[in-house]
Amino acid sequence: MLQVSYIRENRENVLERLSVKNFKQPELVDEIIALDEERRQTQSQLDSASADANSIARQIGDLMRQGQKEQAEALKAQSPLLKEKIKVLGEKLTSLEEEMQNKIVLLPNLPHSSVPLGSTPEENEVALEYGEKPSLPTNALPHWELAIKYDIIDFELGNKITGAGFPVYKGKGAKLQRALINFFLDNAEEAGYREMQPPIVVNEASGFGTGQLPDKEGQMYHVGIDNLYLIPTAEVPITNLYRDVILREEDLPVKNCAYTPCFRREAGSYGAHVRGLNRLHQFDKVEIVQVAHPDKSYGILEDMSAHVQSLLKKLELPYRVLRLCGGDMSFTSALTYDMEVWCAAQARWLEVSSVSNFETFQSNRLKLRFRGKEGKPQLAHTLNGSALALPRIVASLLENNQTEKGIRIPEALVPYTKFEWID
Repeated sequence: MLQVSYIRENRENVLERLSVKNFKQPELVDEIIALDEERRQTQSQLDSASADANSIARQIGDLMRQGQKEQAEALKAQSPLLKEKIKVLGEKLTSLEEEMQNKIVLLPNLPHSSVPLGSTPEENEVALEYGEKPSLPTNALPHWELAIKYDIIDFELGNKITGAGFPVYKGKGAKLQRALINFFLDNAEEAGYREMQPPIVVNEASGFGTGQLPDKEGQMYHVGIDNLYLIPTAEVPITNLYRDVILREEDLPVKNCAYTPCFRREAGSYGAHVRGLNRLHQFDKVEIVQVAHPDKSYGILEDMSAHVQSLLKKLELPYRVLRLCGGDMSFTSALTYDMEVWCAAQARWLEVSSVSNFETFQSNRLKLRFRGKEGKPQLAHTLNGSALALPRIVASLLENNQTEKGIRIPEALVPYTKFEWID
């Protein structure tokens, strides 16, 4: 959530940066500024009326002590009018604050100055590309056919139990899942992240705190009877650990990681590009989250990107890094890098990670602050990244490493799988 004071003092810059995100309601900015001006005037009137009421109360007390009852009674006659005025102004202030809040939460985060212009994924900027694309045998299969051939993932059985997008992992497929989770967690721990195991359902306040609500309620699974949400990513519960918290500056950055299942409705997703593991409603992911000092958050974003890239290198996967254009960024992000791996049998790039800096957008909603040396609390910056999401990693591992003998497991992963081949 943007800060009202920043919007008021930087109107032109706010409008210019929102245009980079192709925001379609720029008139909200002036509506918020007008409501804030009326709110401040009402607050001033309320403060003045309250001060008058307190002054009269003191005068009445002084007059009563001095035995001047008649004068005290005359002043008392003014009190009901002041009380009514204070009541009316208080109700007006509450109404204005609610209206302004309802409008300000509709504004997305402002993109960083380095975010390229663009409206579609095709306009994202390729920051780097690493590794050689593998050459596959002429009879190479996509991962959904490999899953059947080696009996490691059963999409039909998942469809029977739950529905499309909920696969069942079997045998070495299940072991590969567990191996990747442990591999990612161990690497995160080596990079200084503390492992957490949070709840996988959250309340409405948590969804609001990290920006999923009210922006993405249609993409989240809602437990209506309890008004809880299945998490779309561990970012939500992990970042909300620090809701309404004031940290010490010397404790920054705070680095946490977590493995969780993730749930996304993915409404409207259909077609060949979402086949197999390409897009699921339930999937496993290891998430890294940092709370950082504002002066250091962009250096930390580069470190987080480098960490994700190190995982892809260890898994021997060709990848590229994209700097997302304004139109392809999330509602909450100020700058996002997407990591995509080359999936050889499909001959296409698949996104496996997003690493983002949210600056103060989430922390303002969360009231997540730190106290510096001067003693005044200020908003921290929050960042997170997938390190990594499993489905498309598994898809690329299966497709890229298929041979006549079977599917080769990357050397770095063998200590976790305890097998070198899926055959």
